[in-house]
Amino acid sequence: MHGEGLLEIPSTSLRAGSSLRLKNGLSQDDAHVGECRTQFASCLKILAPMQREFPEVPLVGIGAIIIEDSRVVLVKRLHPPLQAQWSIPGGVLEVGELVREAAIREAREETGLTVEPGELLGVYDRVLRNIEERVQYHYVLIDFLCRRIAGDLAAASDAAEVRWFTREELPALRLAEDTLDVIRKGFARLRLDSE
Repeated sequence: MHGEGLLEIPSTSLRAGSSLRLKNGLSQDDAHVGECRTQFASCLKILAPMQREFPEVPLVGIGAIIIEDSRVVLVKRLHPPLQAQWSIPGGVLEVGELVREAAIREAREETGLTVEPGELLGVYDRVLRNIEERVQYHYVLIDFLCRRIAGDLAAASDAAEVRWFTREELPALRLAEDTLDVIRKGFARLRLDSE
């Protein structure tokens, strides 16, 4: 019976150097059925796409705080969780990507700007719950002060709109408190650097 009806998952789909072989066609009496089902379910979790809404684990979000001439770039989101709201350019860290690489990629994808990430301005928790108090979105946000090195501002990717805002315009936008906090830190950092 060895070797019959085996489902092989290639090691490229799993962690480096590992592979998974699952027995197929076992009877309910077989002691290994439960173990095989558990292995298969675990394998499917490994292969499943990232789940943003009602996630099983927190997601890492990377933000690019782009400030120039006393103005900051914000994007109006096309998709939940902040659909139709102004926010910092950014998105979810991809597997194998470094955090500063993600800031560069997200800024380019959403704003058309090429940036150089500098100082880490902050790490924030963003946990949004539904009406039943169940965690609907959970992000750990890592925000970098970024300097534009090329490009012209243009909405792209999941941004409905993108534009520069002065500090005075920010209160009317009703931004999340952590968003305002990190933008203030960016302005303060640049003020200190220019003195």
